[in-house]
Amino acid sequence: MEAQVLSFKRSSYLIGSNARTGQFRVIGAPENLNLRRYHFWTGSKCKIKCTMKSYRLSELTRTEVDSLKARPRIDFSKIFGVVHPIVEDVRSRGDAAVIDYTARFDKVELDKIVECVSDLSDPELDPAVREAFDVAYDNIHAFHVAQKVAEMEVENMKGVRCKRISRCIASVGLYVPGGTAVLPSTALMLSVPAQIAGCKTVVLATPPDQNGSICKEVLYCAKKAGVTHILKAGGAQAISAMAWGTASCPKVEKIFGPGNQYVTAAKMILQNSEAMISIDMPAGPSEVLVIADKHANPVHIAADLLSQAEHGPDSQVVLVIAGDGVDMEAIEKEISNQCENLPRGDFASKALSHSFTVFASDMVEAISFSNLYAPEHLIINVKDAEKWEGFIQNAGSVFVGQWTPESVGDYASGTNHVLPTYGYARMYGGVSLDSFLKYMTVQSLTEDGLRKLGPYVAKMAEVEGLEAHKRAVTLRLQDIEARASV
Repeated sequence: MEAQVLSFKRSSYLIGSNARTGQFRVIGAPENLNLRRYHFWTGSKCKIKCTMKSYRLSELTRTEVDSLKARPRIDFSKIFGVVHPIVEDVRSRGDAAVIDYTARFDKVELDKIVECVSDLSDPELDPAVREAFDVAYDNIHAFHVAQKVAEMEVENMKGVRCKRISRCIASVGLYVPGGTAVLPSTALMLSVPAQIAGCKTVVLATPPDQNGSICKEVLYCAKKAGVTHILKAGGAQAISAMAWGTASCPKVEKIFGPGNQYVTAAKMILQNSEAMISIDMPAGPSEVLVIADKHANPVHIAADLLSQAEHGPDSQVVLVIAGDGVDMEAIEKEISNQCENLPRGDFASKALSHSFTVFASDMVEAISFSNLYAPEHLIINVKDAEKWEGFIQNAGSVFVGQWTPESVGDYASGTNHVLPTYGYARMYGGVSLDSFLKYMTVQSLTEDGLRKLGPYVAKMAEVEGLEAHKRAVTLRLQDIEARASV
């Protein structure tokens, strides 16, 4: 069986439960599923119950199995109805509209929405905090600068030279969320590759604090990584200000960064508007898929699942068990115990309420299901994990081995944490240096080159009925022949 295709003839199981009530809940499958084969575990002494029942994937139809990869649907038609007026208001009123929406949504009164980074004093950070961000910057910079590609020129025929050259996107907008959690790490992930690419104008948008100030850690990262302007706004109004440009906010040509459904909706609307911008990728709630076997530590498994669940109640968490011998009761107890002690445990609990576990007969089947799901983050916590890397087809970022938690990629290993979610890892990659570059092709022909290639081009233009295309070649060829005959 190929690793990329999920076999429906192999033994495997699907489990789902409500982490808050302990009541069984089928995820993405009909109510009349075959219940003949199941087993369950109940975590005792847990405030958050983890009672799970299992189902064989072999007893589900292909449609039912495909439904497992579906994320919760977002009603964008309703969200568009809320966001579109904001987009148009910012277009017409500019800074004044941003100030009004910031007062309404963030409860902050601003006189000035944009700060030039060069005018701001360096923030004072605790030395340990500064060192942590410095290490992260160095690793992120090293990984992204290594992505530079040397210019290459090819002579396809004698006298016919072609090459591909890169240029930076001149003006970019970086969105750094600041709702339930401030994310200076995202400021680094977006601004460092922009700095390496050489983007001339870099606008970083992030919501202000209650005093109208910029988070000092975000400011530190912004200054270090060459951000030119900081827009003190969040939500759809921030995306709109960067897309249209205002009296104080430079207009950008591409917008990057994660955000809530309103931010995502604004990006989607504006990339198809007269604003003429592009965006990094479609985005949805954060997600992780963990593949674990009997050798994986239950404490580590639980911590990895919760590290993603604590992002928010709409985070997607999937556990894939490969093979037999896994102590599910220990994992469930760890999830419950650790969740109870998290400051954001309520968010994590809600995320777990729509999570599920898949039981695979072996690693081939486990990775097959992962490729079907296409997670934002994929953790492979199994024995000899490295040998399975070549079988992975669809994932935003992969974390291989028992000592590689997803947290290192979120912060400081060097890879980028702005990644495709919602299954878009099937066709998108994460943010990279290339995201901030555009490529142009260049060709140059000598007389001899046009002599050799021209007749073929003229013939193809003739076939397509494009006479002017043909003449652009044949008239030159006539000039060359005339000069040669003198």
